[in-house]
Amino acid sequence: MAELPRGSTAALAPGLDRRVLLGILLMCAAGTLFPVMNGLVQVLSRTYPSEQIIWARNTGHLLIVLAVIVPRYGFAVLRTVRPAAQLSRSILLLMSTAMFFFGVKHLPLAQAGSISQMAPFFVALLAWPMLGERIRPSRLAAVLIGFLGVLVVIRPGTDVFHWASLLIMGSAFCYAVYQIFTRRVAGLDRPETSVMYSALVGTLVMCAVVPFAWKTPESATDVLLHACLGALGASGHYCVARALTYAQANVIAPFQYWQIIGSVIVGWFVSGLLPDLATWIGAGIIIAAGVYIAVTASRGAPRLR
Repeated sequence: MAELPRGSTAALAPGLDRRVLLGILLMCAAGTLFPVMNGLVQVLSRTYPSEQIIWARNTGHLLIVLAVIVPRYGFAVLRTVRPAAQLSRSILLLMSTAMFFFGVKHLPLAQAGSISQMAPFFVALLAWPMLGERIRPSRLAAVLIGFLGVLVVIRPGTDVFHWASLLIMGSAFCYAVYQIFTRRVAGLDRPETSVMYSALVGTLVMCAVVPFAWKTPESATDVLLHACLGALGASGHYCVARALTYAQANVIAPFQYWQIIGSVIVGWFVSGLLPDLATWIGAGIIIAAGVYIAVTASRGAPRLR
């Protein structure tokens, strides 16, 4: 969709309005699918080792991608101009998934979901040294406010602080660096190549690890839940990718924070717990700062050369 000139009051054509609405709905759908997946992780973590759950998440995702992409493009889709960057992306995504899955079994889902929203703040900070994109003082202030919101959620130094919060923070950092590497390969490799590599290395690594931690599923229901992890993850990422084809990133990015609300709802179904007041306040601060960063992204700053 073409970008309107800054400050323009011209109305979008009705067809474009519908595309923007579809993009928003798809981003909200992703924000629902990911918490459902994370809720299943919490349920399965009561019985099965995290290594097995991570393996199921990556392998299921890869099998779905193979079924969709290979018949159309063949295995030539694995050819990449930037193999080191693609491998780095896949390793970072595996690290992000592993830290989140190990951490979320110890934390309320809403708290984990709120902390995971640190990723956009890390991206804003890392874009300057890694991509040469300047960060304006106002956006830097928003980043700092976002980190303040995270501190309100995790409350270090108090009785409610849990070390697993640091794993979720590490997960958000790895995911932010993954996004930076994704932007580096964008335009050099086809999107299908990046999608393939996202799950490939994680699957290969976890296939080597899972035999040492394997526990045979106890029922057909547990087999289905394992299989759903990859399907939910792949569907969520597909919704995000499609949303970005219908509307500008700065328009739909604020709706990614629906994931926090989704985490509250799913967390209540899984554990019967609702966030305490401090978590609500911290999540509100995170959302406000994140929305500011998202809506100002298209007014962007000059690049260093």
